Amino acid sequence: MRKIAVCPGSFDPITLGHLDIIERAASLFEKVIVLVSFNTQKNPSFSVEERIAMINSVVSGMDNVVVDCWDGLLADYLKDRKATAIVKGLRAVTDFEYEFSMALANKKLYEGAETVFLTTSEENLYLSSSLVKEIARFGGDISSFVPPQVHDVIKERLKRK
Repeated sequence: MRKIAVCPGSFDPITLGHLDIIERAASLFEKVIVLVSFNTQKNPSFSVEERIAMINSVVSGMDNVVVDCWDGLLADYLKDRKATAIVKGLRAVTDFEYEFSMALANKKLYEGAETVFLTTSEENLYLSSSLVKEIARFGGDISSFVPPQVHDVIKERLKRK
């Protein structure tokens, strides 16, 4: 049986922290699906299609990584794709509290889903999409926070007029 993992998130926009988790997941699983999910509690800066395009440009050289989107329960997506793992990156204890409750809910909804937590690399400990957006809005340098393939797209979209 193929070991398929899903890395879900809003990826609005993708950061080097996201990429680090995706790369590490790709070394652990036969197939990784980067899943752009809809979050009703967030107001995205980029459309789902734009986020998918940005992620695809970043993971294009990774043969076992694909990008998809989903507007429903993560557990249902995993069942449908016969995935066995959810991969989540953790930056701090507060991330763990939220992600742990989500892991328990997903396990209850789909017995076949295991959640794997990968701790962030030290250089990405503070990094978030929200931080990137805030820096970009004020014209700050985001080059050390986002993959070079998407730098200009993010900078152009978010700069204040």
